[in-house]
Amino acid sequence: MKNLSLLVDLYELTMAQVYFRYKPEARATFDLFVRDLPPGRSYLVAAGLADVLEYLARLRFGAEDIAYLEKLKIFSPAFLRYLRHLRFQGDVWALPEGTVCFAQEPIVRITGSLIEAQLIESFLLNTINLQTMIASKASRVVSACRGHKVYDFSLRRTHGSDAGIKAARSSYLAGFDGTANVLAGKLYGIPVAGTMAHSFVMSFKHELDGFHAYARTFPSRTTLLVDTYDVKKGIENAIKAGLFLKAKGCRLQGIRLDSGNITYLSKLARRMLDQAGLSGVGIIASGNLDEFKIKDLLARDACVDSFGVGTNMGVSIDAPSLDVIYKIAEVTGDDGNFLPTMKLSFAKVTYPGRKQVFRVCDKKGRYLRDVVALEEEKIKGVPLLKQMVKKGKLLCRVPALKTIREFAARDLAGFNEGLRQIYPAYRYPVVISARLKALRENLGNTLIRRQ
Repeated sequence: MKNLSLLVDLYELTMAQVYFRYKPEARATFDLFVRDLPPGRSYLVAAGLADVLEYLARLRFGAEDIAYLEKLKIFSPAFLRYLRHLRFQGDVWALPEGTVCFAQEPIVRITGSLIEAQLIESFLLNTINLQTMIASKASRVVSACRGHKVYDFSLRRTHGSDAGIKAARSSYLAGFDGTANVLAGKLYGIPVAGTMAHSFVMSFKHELDGFHAYARTFPSRTTLLVDTYDVKKGIENAIKAGLFLKAKGCRLQGIRLDSGNITYLSKLARRMLDQAGLSGVGIIASGNLDEFKIKDLLARDACVDSFGVGTNMGVSIDAPSLDVIYKIAEVTGDDGNFLPTMKLSFAKVTYPGRKQVFRVCDKKGRYLRDVVALEEEKIKGVPLLKQMVKKGKLLCRVPALKTIREFAARDLAGFNEGLRQIYPAYRYPVVISARLKALRENLGNTLIRRQ
C-alpha cells in the first residue's frame, strides 16, 4: 500500500492542530457505522477491514508530506514536528470481515488519542463504504443465482482502478466464484475467468474463423461469444467449433449470451447444443445483469449455467453509496476519565458511549436479533466486535480471503431465509438496550442545558 497519510480532508488536519494546542492529552472513541440501510436492502456485509488495518500499521507522515504541508502556510512548525513522529497507537475493535450487519451497529470502533482518531476518519469512511457497499450488493447477486456460478466482470465500469480491484475482492468475499480482473487475481488469489470480446469476433472476416482460431489456441478453455451478429447463426458456428474440439478429444467449455432475450435465446441454445451432442457445453449470460434480472431469468427457467455480472454490481447501481458515518462517542475530560458524548442534530442523533453489538441465537444457533448496548452491559448473546489492534499492535493475522469468504457464507446462512430475498419482506430485529437508550436521553438533556 502506498503512503496515504495525506488522504485526509483538510479539516481533519486543522482540527488536529487545535487539539494539539488545546487538548494534547485528550483521548476519544469513535464509531463507524451506517445510519440507515439503503431502500430495498435488508442487510450489509462488512468489508474493507484488511485495508484499514494495513493503513493504520503504515501510517506515517514522510518528509515530502511535511514539506507539502509547510507550503500551505497553515500549520505551525511544532504541529508539523508532531506529525513527523506520529504513529497509530490506538485500539481497534471491529466486526470481522464478512460479518452480516445492520444500521446503527458499529462496524469499526477506534479508541486512541483524539488527534490520531480524528486524522484517520476519511480513509476509514472511504474504505469501509466502498467495500461494504460492493460486498452487500454482490451477496444479493449470489443469493439470486441460487447456486449457479457467478463471475465479476465489472472492471471496465468501476470508478477507477483501485475501485475495480476492490470490487473484485469484495464480490469474491461475498460469494462470487471468480473475476475477469487479472490483477485482482494476482493480488488476492481469486480465480480468474474470461471469454472473448465482440471486437475479437469482428476482427475476423467470418465468425467461424474466429471461433476456430480461438479453439485451436485454447482447446481446453474455450468459451465462445455468439451474439455479435445473428445469434442463431452464432450458436451454429459455436457447435461447429465444439464438434471440432470434440473430435480432437477436447471440449467446448461454453457459449456466452450478452444481449437480447436471454431466456428465449438460452433455451434455443440449449436445445441446439443438446441435439448436436454437446450437452456438456455451458451457457453463460452477461450484459447489465444484477440480482433483479437474474431472479427474473431463473424464474422464467432460462437455461443459464453461470452469470457474468459487471456494471450494476461494480458500482452498486441501485445503492451507489452507504449512509456511513464516523462519530465521536466519548472523550476524556480534564481528569482524564472518559465522558460519553453525542450529536443532537435533527434526524442525526447518535448514541453515546463505548458500545458492543451482541447477536442473540436460539438453541440451534439461528440468529434471532442483535442488541446494541454499552460495552460493559451483560447481554445474553455473542459479542460481534473483536479487538484487532491494541496500543497500535495488531493482535491477530488478517485471515486469507478464502477464509473470510467461507465465514461470510456461514454467517448469512444463520439468518431467517427471508433476509436473503431479493424483494425482502422480513426485517431482522436490531434492538437498542434500555441502558443505552436512557444514557442517550439523559445526556441529550444535559448537553442542551450545557450549551
